[in-house]
Amino acid sequence: MTLAFARRMWALDCPSLTVEAVTLMYGLSGMVTIPMPSFLIEHPKGLVLFDTGIAPRAIDDPVGLYGQEMADALGISSTPDQRLDRQIEALGYKLSDITHVISSHLHFDHSGGHHLFPQATFYAGQGELRFAHFPDPLGAFCYMPDELAVMRNFTWREVPGVDVDLFGDGSLIILFMPGHTPGELSLKVRLANRTFILTGDAVHLRAALEVEFPFPLDCDTKASLQTLRRIKRIAEGEEASIWITHDPDDWAEYKQAPACYE
Repeated sequence: MTLAFARRMWALDCPSLTVEAVTLMYGLSGMVTIPMPSFLIEHPKGLVLFDTGIAPRAIDDPVGLYGQEMADALGISSTPDQRLDRQIEALGYKLSDITHVISSHLHFDHSGGHHLFPQATFYAGQGELRFAHFPDPLGAFCYMPDELAVMRNFTWREVPGVDVDLFGDGSLIILFMPGHTPGELSLKVRLANRTFILTGDAVHLRAALEVEFPFPLDCDTKASLQTLRRIKRIAEGEEASIWITHDPDDWAEYKQAPACYE
């Protein structure tokens, strides 16, 4: 196999949520504002999105989409320019240019923009599609049946419980990281000058990774702990930078669009 690199990667500054910190990690208190980014990756064989954030409609009318109670609990903060479609277009691409969408999982804050890309091929981890339609009661509020119904006839590829080399050149490795949900995925992005592990919700906060604390609402705590340790091993072995999707300190540390990594 000839190894290659992804060309560029942008972190798209999607809306933030302000939630009770204890919902993210045991032992915390107070409120925390967390990012909900998507990642756009340019590769010679396609234009790839890792996650699509919340639905664009949630920026314009969160109460109409989620109801008053949930909208209040989420504390969504955003501007119209943070809509995923507008950010992609601001970088000079059309929505129809997106060829692949890798879904870390199907919670509403990671898959709300999936409907914008009906032409793309979608990737979900083994068991994720079934679980999204029949979730455990504890986390059922994280799935939006109306959004899932729109995706039903999309072109889906299930990542079969192992890591998958998306283009066969080592540049984009879909990492099977179950625990938060049965089909949770992370993504290793190999650029010429840096390698990143985009965690999705395999871990929510840097502190949780350091002390190996699973997320309170993970569907499988044992698998989550194994996943946390595996992320650390991969990062150490390959000198990769871990980018924890919801961690505000990670978001402050790394570059955001229109700046990119190459």
